[in-house]
Amino acid sequence: MVAKVISGKTIRGALSYNENKVKLGVATCIMANQFGCDPYELAFRAKLNRFEKLITRNQKTKTNTLHISLNFDVTENLHPERLCQIASVYMDKIGFGNQPYLVYQHHDAAHPHIHILTTNIQEDSKRIDIHNIGRNESEKARKEIEETFNLVRAESKTKKHGLINPIDVKRTVYGKSETKRSISNAVRLVAQSYKYTSLPEFNAALRQFNIVADRGSEGSQMNLKKGLLYCLLDTHGNKVGIPIKASSIYTKPTLPYLEKQFKLNDALRQPHKARVKSCIDRCFTRMGVITQAVFGQALQQEGIYALIRQGKEGRVFGITFVDNKTKCVFNGSDLGKAYSAKSILERISDTPTTNNPRSIADNENESSGKLTELNLGAFEVINDLTTAKQVDFSSPDAAMRRRKKKKKGRSH
Repeated sequence: MVAKVISGKTIRGALSYNENKVKLGVATCIMANQFGCDPYELAFRAKLNRFEKLITRNQKTKTNTLHISLNFDVTENLHPERLCQIASVYMDKIGFGNQPYLVYQHHDAAHPHIHILTTNIQEDSKRIDIHNIGRNESEKARKEIEETFNLVRAESKTKKHGLINPIDVKRTVYGKSETKRSISNAVRLVAQSYKYTSLPEFNAALRQFNIVADRGSEGSQMNLKKGLLYCLLDTHGNKVGIPIKASSIYTKPTLPYLEKQFKLNDALRQPHKARVKSCIDRCFTRMGVITQAVFGQALQQEGIYALIRQGKEGRVFGITFVDNKTKCVFNGSDLGKAYSAKSILERISDTPTTNNPRSIADNENESSGKLTELNLGAFEVINDLTTAKQVDFSSPDAAMRRRKKKKKGRSH
C-alpha cells in the first residue's frame, strides 16, 4: 500500500474534485464518518457545510484541509467494505478518527485506490498538528495496516537493479471483463507510461492487452477528422465488441494528444535504445542458430515484447520491439539496419521461404493486416500504478510549455 498525504487551504476545491469524479461515473462515495447519515444521503452542500462549520471556528489556521489517497497493488481485489475498514483504521492511527471525513473509491486507474477528505480543525476550534504527518504518523500507519490486512507491501516491489517484480497482467478478453473499464485502464497506462513515436508503436504496446487504436478506413469521416476508437481483439487479432471513443476515456487519449506525445517521446526514449539492441544481439550470440519461438522466449526473459507486422497477403513489412522494463517502443529500422524486419527474419532459421527481399519493407507504416506475436514481455508496472502523483508530469503540454513572464505596464 502507498499513502499520499496532501495538505491544502480550501476544502471546497478538494471536495469538488472528488464529487466531479462521482458525476463522471469514475468514483463513489463509500463512507461518511461523523456526518450522521449514510454517504448516499448527502448532497454536495451538506458535505461542504459540515466541513466549513468547523473551519470557521479557527480562521487563523490557513492550512485546514487534508486530502489523502491510499493506493493498493493492482493484484488486490478489495471490496468497498474492506476499503472502509482500512480507511477507518488508517484515520484512527494518524489521529483523525473522531474527525468528519469522506471516503471515495475511485475507478479511474488500473489499481484500486481511495481518496479521503477531512479537515484538521476540531469541534473545540483547536487544530490537529499535521506537520510531517506523511513522514511520521502516515508511514507508521501504512506499515501496520499492510500487516493487519495482509496487503502487498510497498517495500516488496523494490528488487535488484531498482526494478520491480514482473506481474501477470490479465489481458482483457471480450465478454469476460467490464469492457470500457478494462480498455480505459490499459489505454491510460500505455498512453501515459510508455514512450512511443507513432500510432503503430502505440498499438504494439496496446497489443499486449488485446487492444488496438483504430483510426478508421482511409477516406472515412472519422479518419479525416482525426477520430480514434479503441477496440478489443480476440486471440486471432480480430476486432470484437463495441469500440470505445478516445474522448470518452477519462484522460482523453485522442489522436491530437498522442501526436504531442510522439514529439516528446522521441527524445525521451533515446537513452534506452542501446539496451534493446544489446538484448537482441545477446539472443543471437548465445544461441547461434535460432528459431522464431526461441528468439521470442529469449527476448521475453529480457522483458521485451516483439511484434512482426504483416499485410493481408502475408507480406512482412516491419517489426516492433516493446521494452517493458524501460517502457520504450522501437521499430526495428529505428534501431539500425541490422535490426530491421528483413535482417531479423534472415537470421531466424525457420523463416518461411516465401519471404523475399521484395516482400519485406523496412518502413514501419500502419497496416490493417495480421500481427505475429513473438513473446509477451513481463509487465513491470506496479510502481507506476500504486504511486499517487500530485502533478501529472506525463502530459506533453506540461512538459513542453514555456513559462511566460508577465510584462509590467508603465505607469502614466
